Amino acid sequence: MKKYLIVFLISMVPLIELRGAIPYAVGFSLPLVPSYIVAVIGNMLPVPFIFLFARRLLEWGKDKKYIGGFFSWCLEKGEKGGRKLEAKASHGLYIALLLFVGIPLPGTGAWTGTLAASLLNLSFKKSIVAVMAGVVLAGVIMLLASLGVFGAISLAK
Repeated sequence: MKKYLIVFLISMVPLIELRGAIPYAVGFSLPLVPSYIVAVIGNMLPVPFIFLFARRLLEWGKDKKYIGGFFSWCLEKGEKGGRKLEAKASHGLYIALLLFVGIPLPGTGAWTGTLAASLLNLSFKKSIVAVMAGVVLAGVIMLLASLGVFGAISLAK
């Protein structure tokens, strides 16, 4: 049970999220399906709070003495992600959000995608659905990568 709690907590950490939680679970030979579910739930738990409160908190703290630099960095990161989403897919913005969250690259993920959606004033419900689908996709990709499926495919060529 302790290792599942660690998977859950790792999946909640910004920038690490599923990219760290699922390889941890695979590395410790935890059962795949429960680990995947725990990681997805852990990654999604902060999402509504990020959407509803992060922007307000970051804007409040951006000019504070000790936290201002970090808060400004977070705002810039979210705005940059938002601009990328808007530039790549004006009509398919929610599909772009899904892919932004779902392709597990550094700087992408549920935290950044949700912050970007909040900064762009996107629909709460549509954003949560897109981020959830992206988290599920990222989880599948990380699970396959952790199991060595992509390496096996490249060896088969």
